[in-house]
Amino acid sequence: MLRLEHQATISRPAPSSILRDTRVVAVLRATHAREYAPVIESLQQGGVLSIELTLSTPGVFDELPRLQEHFGDSLEIGVGTVTAADEAETALDLGAAYIVTPVTDPGIIAACIRRGVAVYPGGLTPTELHAGWKLGATAVKVFPASVVGSGYVGQLRGPFPDIQVIPSGGVDIEDVPGWIRAGALAVSLGGPLLGDAFKGGDLRELTARARRVRELVDQTTDQMGAKR
Repeated sequence: MLRLEHQATISRPAPSSILRDTRVVAVLRATHAREYAPVIESLQQGGVLSIELTLSTPGVFDELPRLQEHFGDSLEIGVGTVTAADEAETALDLGAAYIVTPVTDPGIIAACIRRGVAVYPGGLTPTELHAGWKLGATAVKVFPASVVGSGYVGQLRGPFPDIQVIPSGGVDIEDVPGWIRAGALAVSLGGPLLGDAFKGGDLRELTARARRVRELVDQTTDQMGAKR
């Protein structure tokens, strides 16, 4: 973990090796969490291994332990759309691998730091994003990312050279290389990746989309490495 310069008693939880390697988060929303397992399996087959279960879907806390038992260590399952510290505590008690929130709430961030679990608070303005980073976030979630575009990451790095960013909200599959080249730690995709998977769509097409995302990430990171 990285020690914060402003407060030596706080440690910044590190991103998982899964996220560092794959650099993609799939954001799942459905009518009920019972629908998640086959969709997660299809994403896993396509190489997307970081799964965010959103609390806007009923039944997440009931299904989380079952999904963890089913998938084991083959992927990581976090909980998102967390808007209160008690929700974060419950998710952590149930073994969530990370916490994602659309807001910058000090209580949520502190709960995760106390337990050494990665946390990704959301914000849009430089003030909001810097606040989350300064509090010890693993990375800050730029939300909604489609409003600002990938060039925003470069602009943030001017005053905040060390800040780690994950764009979320309106990120299309073909946008992924631009965000990675701009320096994003990872990209977070919902509808453009999931498509009609929760509406009876062909899950083989979901796997194909997941493979496309991973292909774009891997090609981009390879190209960036070759240029160094």
